[in-house]
Amino acid sequence: MNFTDNDIQQIQDNDLTLEQVNQQIERIKKGASYTNLAEAATVGNGILRLTLEERNQYVKTFEEHRNRLSLVKFVPASGAATRMFKFLFQFLKAIDVEKDTINGYINRHKNSGLAVFFAGLEKLPFFEEVVHRLHEIIPNFNDLSYDQKRIEFIKTMLDEDRLNYSAFPKGLLPFHRYKQHVTTAFEEHLFEAALYAASNNKANVHFTISPNHNKGFEEEFKFIEEDVEEETGTCFDISFSNQKKSTDTIALTIENEIYREPNGKLLFRASGHGALLENLNALEYDIIFIKNIDNVTVLSHHEELAEYKKLLAGVLIETQKQSFRFLHELDNELDNEELFVEILEFLTSKFNQRIEEAFLTLSITEKKAFLKHKLNRPIRVGGIVKNEKEPGGGPFWVKDKDGNVSLQIVEFTQINMKDTAQKEIVKNATHFNPTDFVCGIKNYKGEVFNLKEFVDNDAYFVTVKSRVDTEIKALERPGLWNGSMAYWNSIFVEVPLVTFNPVKTVNDLLKAPHQYL
Repeated sequence: MNFTDNDIQQIQDNDLTLEQVNQQIERIKKGASYTNLAEAATVGNGILRLTLEERNQYVKTFEEHRNRLSLVKFVPASGAATRMFKFLFQFLKAIDVEKDTINGYINRHKNSGLAVFFAGLEKLPFFEEVVHRLHEIIPNFNDLSYDQKRIEFIKTMLDEDRLNYSAFPKGLLPFHRYKQHVTTAFEEHLFEAALYAASNNKANVHFTISPNHNKGFEEEFKFIEEDVEEETGTCFDISFSNQKKSTDTIALTIENEIYREPNGKLLFRASGHGALLENLNALEYDIIFIKNIDNVTVLSHHEELAEYKKLLAGVLIETQKQSFRFLHELDNELDNEELFVEILEFLTSKFNQRIEEAFLTLSITEKKAFLKHKLNRPIRVGGIVKNEKEPGGGPFWVKDKDGNVSLQIVEFTQINMKDTAQKEIVKNATHFNPTDFVCGIKNYKGEVFNLKEFVDNDAYFVTVKSRVDTEIKALERPGLWNGSMAYWNSIFVEVPLVTFNPVKTVNDLLKAPHQYL
């Protein structure tokens, strides 16, 4: 591609090099390759199902170690609330208030989402705030018809000159209504963190947010800090980071030409949640809990959810301890075939690694190097829930281009659903990924891994997006829990569906886990 001097300056201003941008362009042109599924992970074949006794033991392990460890909760929170209200925007645009009724519209379009929304209107966490604002804007609101009141309610929620909820980051949108106050998802994460991400009564919570929302999050924390700390008996160290400009990727036209904005400038776009690997890589804690901003519940469920987080952390601690012991022994032992056999058993039974028979033909020195390479990696323990047809990826055994099989989290967009065999494997999947991870990012010497060394850089996505009445091609980095963790050691543990309560649409706020009784 030929770039002008202004282009090159813009590339440098984005903390990118010309070489990096050309690599991005080549990947977009090449297109993403599909992941080759070998089989779905199931209980006993990649997914661990624990007994009550085992669960209690792992929780106990965590409780015994937590005050000797540095802990942090890592919350991707840059998502906007816009998509939560998509069906309401479509409704406002489509309904003809002069000719149509709301019930007529719902019946004609078979719009069950809209019916649920209106039926649960008074249970919304922001119901009272919207009604209060309505009476300020429309003094004769009580005189309006049934349909007019509901249409004005939606407008007051969404209009830019009213409450403008769709412009909020999800983390700052009112999520839960209690008797005395309304909380945001941001606040609920703090209450949760006090239960499992605190050591010595101090909780570290790190949120990745959009730069334009820095001030909003900081002000929200100042507003709630004293109350949350008093209620939990916990001191909070809250930190924020933004996606780095250097993780943005260039956009091309559908014809694989450079896309330019109307002013002639190049377009660089955020490259998906895989860009957050840079933010994760900047942390130096012993244990990192990862959970999305919208996956929260009301207070009455927190204790139960915390037990499963502690369980996952206990699995990490026990497994990491054993892994570190083996690595130290490999450093000291010159020739111990019994140790090699023990480590092989550990790698296959705990880390779900499949070792080729060619290992047996290696020399002693080669065996040690091989085992050390397999053991000395970041570890993730993921909570996996039974498949209830929720959107999202899941755990699969994947075969790479060299024929190696490994356990991965795969998004549906990575799978060729036109391939009958691949489609059948997906059909047989029993579990999916709720993005519930506990991670160990230090090696057996206490040093922090460079997480960028464990990425499958070929696991990128190429997507088609709309931009100014045209379509463009965009490159997304390997997903944070997909290709970005491809070469971590992985353990997947079955956890109950109660641990997964995302808010994808406003109607999700009407579900039981988001309602305080």
